[in-house]
This record gives sequence, structure tokens and C-alpha cells, in this order.
Amino acid sequence: MSFTKTTEQDSHYNHLEKMSVNELLININNEDKAVPLAVEKALPQIKKLVKQIVEKLKLGGRLFYIGAGTSGRLGILDASECPPTFGVSHDLVIGLIAGGDTAIRNAVEFAEDSLTEGWDDLQKHNVNSNDVVIGIAASGTTPYVIAALDTCNKNNIVTGCITCNLNSPLSLTAKFPIEVIVGPEFVTGSSRMKAGTAQKLVLNMITTSTMIQLGHIKGNKMVDMQLSNNKLVDRGAKMIMSELKISKNEAQQLLTKYGSVRLAIKNYNNGN
Repeated sequence: MSFTKTTEQDSHYNHLEKMSVNELLININNEDKAVPLAVEKALPQIKKLVKQIVEKLKLGGRLFYIGAGTSGRLGILDASECPPTFGVSHDLVIGLIAGGDTAIRNAVEFAEDSLTEGWDDLQKHNVNSNDVVIGIAASGTTPYVIAALDTCNKNNIVTGCITCNLNSPLSLTAKFPIEVIVGPEFVTGSSRMKAGTAQKLVLNMITTSTMIQLGHIKGNKMVDMQLSNNKLVDRGAKMIMSELKISKNEAQQLLTKYGSVRLAIKNYNNGN
């Protein structure tokens, strides 16, 4: 198959330095509008991967994201939001980045070029055939990610990917590829822009739909969320008030007693 990196092609705009602030913002926004439409075209691919994830997690498996640079950071961001949002273990969705935790804030030179460190990082978490590993790389050519997925395939581990180039080496390696083709960036090659936005949208879809399928949402509410600050405690009390038709004071007492929106509602309904 032919492979062209559209993420590296020249921007549709030129002489950016001569544009006014208003022109820059309008043009960036116009490019961004294309991203959700590109994601929409990938929905069938996303559905296939989510079904695999749900199946594996129901059997006790885990979800891993693995990437480099912006892609790695986006995976870590999505993984880190799952425990507070859905009340799941920090070990259920795990984000890994080339170069380790240092690379979350600072670029680690040539870390993404390693053909062994990706698999080594996964092995530190005892990755196995119960798990799902998703490689994230806008270019679809990151050695750290591709080599890790290739080794996962050899070990009967379900693999997926999120990339923004068609028929990339990463897409051809992953068993369940997701390709969101957003085209050239406003600033040529700056894949933290449209490509990064596309990856974030897909990541939102993957974990949110998976956690709903696993039962961590009731109605449309985050009943398993961690009550880690006053805003969330207040939100939890309002959920209980709405569900049980009781006063705010009663709701707060239940929340204090049980420490969970789900448990408060369950025990109230059971007469406890």
C-alpha cells in the first residue's frame, strides 16, 4: 500500500507571520472545524476497537496507551482522568510515554526511536493477553510505538492505534487501527494541532463509551466519581437529591456516610 504523511504536507496557508491576530485565529478555527468530521468517518473503526476493550476489561484485563511526545501525553491525560471520573483503579487504564515520566513535561531526545523500550515499558506492568494496547502516533511511524505493538501481536495481545495518516506502518501493525485523516496542519508539521485534537476526541470516545458499557454511569451521571474536592462533593449531593427526591441536607448526610453517590442511592433504596 502507498503511504503519504499528510500530517507533514505543507499548510494550506502561507506567510503566517504577515497575518493579523484576527486572521490567524479565524484560519486556525476554520482548520479545526474539519476535525470532528474526520473523526466521524472513523467511527466504524472506533466501534470495533471499543468492543474489544469492553470484552477484555470485563474479563479483568487492562487498557494501555503508549505513545511519544504529544501523543504520549494525550494518552496519559486520558488515563489519568479515568479514576476520578469513573471511580476505577489507577491500574485499569495506563498511559505510557517514550522517555518515561520526565517526557511528560520535557522532550527526551531520541526516546521515540527505540525499538525495545516500548515493550520494556509494557513489561514493567506485566502486560499480558488479557490486556489491550493502543499505540498513539499522529505520524504513524514512531518506532517506539510500532515495535511495542508488533511484540504485543506476537504475544497474542489485542492491539489498536490512533493515527492521522492513511495506511501508515502503525496502522498496518495494529489489529484494530483508527485512522483520522485531518490533512495538513495550519503550521506545517505541527501535529499537536489538528492531529492532537483528533486524538483527544477519539480518546474521549474510547474511555467514556467503555466505562458506560462497564456500568460506571447511571442515567447520565458520574455516580462512581471520586469525591476529591468541594465541587465534586456538591455535585454528588445534587445527584442524590435529584435521584431520591430528598433535601440537600439529607443528601449530604448520605454522601458523608457512604462516601459514594452510587452507594448512597443503593443503601437508601434498600432502607439502610
